[in-house]
Amino acid sequence: MSYLNANIPLEYAQIRREYLYDLKKHHGEVEDCIIFGITSLTGRSILFHAIMENGAVYYRLPISAFIQRGFDPEKVPKRRLDELELWNSFSYYPAITTWDILGGVSGKYWGKDKKWHPGKYLFTIDWGHPDANVLDSDHSEIPQEHKCAHIIALKDGNYAAQPNNRILWDLPSFTVKNDVPDWKVQTTEWNAEDTSKWITEDSDRFFYNIEEIKDDDSN
Repeated sequence: MSYLNANIPLEYAQIRREYLYDLKKHHGEVEDCIIFGITSLTGRSILFHAIMENGAVYYRLPISAFIQRGFDPEKVPKRRLDELELWNSFSYYPAITTWDILGGVSGKYWGKDKKWHPGKYLFTIDWGHPDANVLDSDHSEIPQEHKCAHIIALKDGNYAAQPNNRILWDLPSFTVKNDVPDWKVQTTEWNAEDTSKWITEDSDRFFYNIEEIKDDDSN
């Protein structure tokens, strides 16, 4: 798990040039870039790093700053950051994973506009809090508050970062049900060692015994 910055799978993209000028000019223009990393700041949107064709690197831009390579910028709808990314980063400790089962898979996410937005899976950002010596003031490890961010290349040319409970994936050989589940949010903290019913044998044996503690009914 990284702290603050993390590598991501390289994404050849275009950057909306106004983001290189603090949104003050060059609106409607783009230039080619390679997105190569992120910064994760608690309470801020996921921030992406990109290198341009002139060799310059620009840090910490939101997902709304980029469109996919090969798309005409005039035909890619400009969408607000909060439409593309539902939640901010949950901690300073991001983990980047490309799940094999989702690699190259199409899916769709349910947006704030009450519409489905189709796209293709790229990779996943998740968060944790690995340092017990630092006060955990975020929500990354609270069961009912946890969210990941799946990065999706949308069919309209934008990118999105959406959690599990907004996405349906399409694996044609398996996902044969066409419905939205009515599941409940998980609130249980699962722990295999939180019971007092068992005790290990006090010995140096490699294959030690585990014994059940019997209730004392003498009283």
